[in-house]
Amino acid sequence: MSSRTFSRLVRFVAGDGKTYYGDAILPHGVTDVSKALKAKLIEGDIFNANHNVTEKIMDIRKLLSPLALEDIKTVRCLGLNYAQHAKESNMPIPKFPVVFYKPVTSIAGPSDPIPVHTIVQSDPGLDYECELVAIIGKEAKDVSEDKALEYVLGYTVGNDVSHREWQLKKGGGQWSLGKGFDGWAPMGPAIISPKLIQDPQSLRISTKVNGKTMQDSSTADMIFSVAKTIAFLSQGTTLVPGDILFTGTPQGVGMGKTPQQWLNDGDVVEIGLEGVGSIKNKVAFSQTKAKL
Repeated sequence: MSSRTFSRLVRFVAGDGKTYYGDAILPHGVTDVSKALKAKLIEGDIFNANHNVTEKIMDIRKLLSPLALEDIKTVRCLGLNYAQHAKESNMPIPKFPVVFYKPVTSIAGPSDPIPVHTIVQSDPGLDYECELVAIIGKEAKDVSEDKALEYVLGYTVGNDVSHREWQLKKGGGQWSLGKGFDGWAPMGPAIISPKLIQDPQSLRISTKVNGKTMQDSSTADMIFSVAKTIAFLSQGTTLVPGDILFTGTPQGVGMGKTPQQWLNDGDVVEIGLEGVGSIKNKVAFSQTKAKL
């Protein structure tokens, strides 16, 4: 048994049909963790620095969301956190972080479909947002910006799926409803340790829809860095292990294009982050009828 902590944390269904946490093993020359086929089994609490990456190698049959729902506490998100995105949205650069929440049920895995309920199918406005996601690894309260990254368990990539009609009009002035439907926060394929990503503000991030590049930017364009965000959010509020922070999206969203380009049933959205890998999710319009 090894005493070292993880490098690339994955949660996966193994050959025996059971779900495990593991440390992904990348094939030679591969950097995208979504391509991993094997992982070393992790024993113990992943939020405990004494968890163990064992030498037991297991096959990966399917990669799941890198955190189980029961291990997630809150899903906090930033809006308008890239300078160029604020510009394309015709909104002023915010002086303070614009924070909203998604429910835990919005979390989905790196290859899960994006379910679109019938209640939101009647209006155009379904949009994608590639985002760097930071996961809190230990309790943080009143932390300083220069110490903030010490509280990060690791980084992954996510899609802050949004419906602009519901976000801006039907949400009653609050954004959460138009961004918080089930499965509207796919993330993965792994949580990358800060020992591998020492500077989260220098990563290329991108979105492709049906193979066409829609967003292609750098986390250097963030208005509030990960460190600034954690320091700000922790003032008077305790961040706990399992808190998830979606940190905003760069320019290139469908809402900002001329003409606007919305997602449709069957579209495939692929989002990538340098040093992490990619998630690939297919839009799936539901046939479920609203219960009124």
